[in-house]
Amino acid sequence: MTTSLHDRLARRAALSLAPLLLLAACASPGGFYPPAAPAAPAAPSIAEPAPSNAAAQPPAEAAVPEVVTAPIPVDPLRPEVPVALDDRSAQTDLWERVRRGFAMPGLESDLVRNREQWYASHPDYVQRMTERGGRYMFHIVEELERRGMPTELALLPFIESAFNPQAVSSARASGMWQFMAATGKHYKLKQNIFRDDRRDVLASTRAALDYLQRLNKLFGGDWQLALAAYNWGEGNVLRAIARNQKLGLPTHYAALSMPIETQNYVPKLQATKNIVARPADFNLALPSLKNHPYFLSVPIEHDMDVAVAVKLAGLPLDEFQFLNPQMNKPVILAAGTPQVLLPYDNANRFVRQLPQHRGPLASWTAWTAPKTLRPADAAKQFGMSEDQLREVNRIPPRMLVTAGSTLLVPRSESRKADVPIEVADNATMALAPDLPPLRRMSLKAGRRDSVASVAKRYRVNPAQVAQWNKVGAGASFKPGQTIVVFVAAKAQGAKGSRVVARGGNAHAKGSTRVAARAAKGSVKPSGHPSSRQVAAKRKAHVRVARGN
Repeated sequence: MTTSLHDRLARRAALSLAPLLLLAACASPGGFYPPAAPAAPAAPSIAEPAPSNAAAQPPAEAAVPEVVTAPIPVDPLRPEVPVALDDRSAQTDLWERVRRGFAMPGLESDLVRNREQWYASHPDYVQRMTERGGRYMFHIVEELERRGMPTELALLPFIESAFNPQAVSSARASGMWQFMAATGKHYKLKQNIFRDDRRDVLASTRAALDYLQRLNKLFGGDWQLALAAYNWGEGNVLRAIARNQKLGLPTHYAALSMPIETQNYVPKLQATKNIVARPADFNLALPSLKNHPYFLSVPIEHDMDVAVAVKLAGLPLDEFQFLNPQMNKPVILAAGTPQVLLPYDNANRFVRQLPQHRGPLASWTAWTAPKTLRPADAAKQFGMSEDQLREVNRIPPRMLVTAGSTLLVPRSESRKADVPIEVADNATMALAPDLPPLRRMSLKAGRRDSVASVAKRYRVNPAQVAQWNKVGAGASFKPGQTIVVFVAAKAQGAKGSRVVARGGNAHAKGSTRVAARAAKGSVKPSGHPSSRQVAAKRKAHVRVARGN
């Protein structure tokens, strides 16, 4: 079975910048990691590798060359091939390499021409889109050529996301390849509170090309049908083909009845291909792209704040996020993110600066809630404000954190170890509404009572009333039937006079004292006043008439 790119990258993470790390080792007598700062007792120890990464570390006494020349950057796809930025092939225009790999049949239609005109009339959009895509094009083209796939597919993120790796669609598809959550999980894209690999540049590209290869095989090598399935779903395309076969109609892409978005999908890609092939024909100019890696992978051996990584690399935060958009939190967990991507010069700077760093690498860690609790109570345990806890963990107002949820909290002397892999890979967050305590009430149904009328009367959800009484959401109750309702304890006094239902309406029956007792469940009100209640009421009127 062919090893996936993701698996190869995990194995090669420690090798991807081996020459750079050797240079860093020479710069520090302590080896690959700086010693813990003595003035910061809360700092996590970084003198020894974390247990989860121990196998990847060289022994402390490993021989280090006395003289190390300038580091050689390494492409994460080909760690064994040095990158020579002054090599003649590296100076070749990458767009020309893309054009040489075009292999899909052309598509001519009014939809293609319409999209060509749109792009031609929006040169600023084309410029932004292609400049942004330039960060990732070399990596995608390399992988397409390795797999023997058409290089037109390197242009697909233009259609999916305008090459924005942080894009989220209205249907919640995410990343530059726009994976839905379920499809992403099927293709081993991890999604948890710490990271979403649908946005990971390397992982999402691997998954997208795996998916496209499978679809192409499913549709007998027809790339246009494969692309329609990537957009609309393979089941929908297969059913559309079956309908045409039943009617004796053609089954190629343009002949199928599909949603407008899918009808336009391949024409958009064809229009983009035409512009890349002949930009001058559309009065457009493509930014120059060099034929060498834009980014390198740098191993992460210990948990590290994003702010620290950005400082060590000398890189603007937004550029770091363009290359590492999968991270959901302000900390990089080494167990779940074994490498980060950095531009060539910044990767060099990172490995030189890391041995010089003093103080903790990470100020955050993970904590699993042992029981359901309010955010304010959790924040108090860690000496932080409730607002800060809510912000970093994205907890909305009026919500409880349920047992088993993982929260990001400040590191301390007792919590300075790196987050273990089982937490980094499987952390979840579950919330529940922070509601007042509820009390159970029993009442008798009137002639026209239903789930909807009871829900409206007590201001609760009809689905809850149906669940409490084990009936359907549209059910009606028989007169005299016992109905169960749970209401907030504070609201029971207000509801007390409405406990008895008659004819679909609530009426106060008897004295306030009796109604209040009914609300507390000590008596079960009936649909009619008792003889004792009637007699008591008459005596009260008599006393009032006599002036007592």
